Amino acid sequence: MKKLFFITVLIAITANIYAQKMALGDDYKTAIGVKIYPGAISAKTFIKDDVALEGLLYFWNYGTRITGLYEIHGDINGIEGLKYYLGPGAHLGFWNNHWQNKYPERSDGLMFGVDGVIGLDYKINGAPIDVSLDWQPSFNFVGYNYFEGGWGGLGVRYAF
Repeated sequence: MKKLFFITVLIAITANIYAQKMALGDDYKTAIGVKIYPGAISAKTFIKDDVALEGLLYFWNYGTRITGLYEIHGDINGIEGLKYYLGPGAHLGFWNNHWQNKYPERSDGLMFGVDGVIGLDYKINGAPIDVSLDWQPSFNFVGYNYFEGGWGGLGVRYAF
């Protein structure tokens, strides 16, 4: 039993050292943090060397929105740790417009639509910090049908 415990602890320490080594380099596997505007919790993980999935949980004065993005990443030559990314996605959320009272018959509801994303991702070499800046246009099919060009923003995440 002591041997099994010792081996488990050794494997855990080795995995932690490897994860920290990866996080402190210019590459990472997973990162969790926030996106500023309109305000979201962000989680991103690479499923291939150049493909990541990002989940966003947005909160703002007039609703909540969950967004999933499929991001294809590519290196930018000359700047270690800097990548561009782009890809499709979708969102589902709940909104209200009680603040405006323009449409009292449609004062709240469900939203569903498709998203796109284009941006830059920079993993700070020597620190477990990832910073991103992107634009995330979307189109709603359920709820109000409209194009929304104001999503996206600055993301700061802890990489491991």
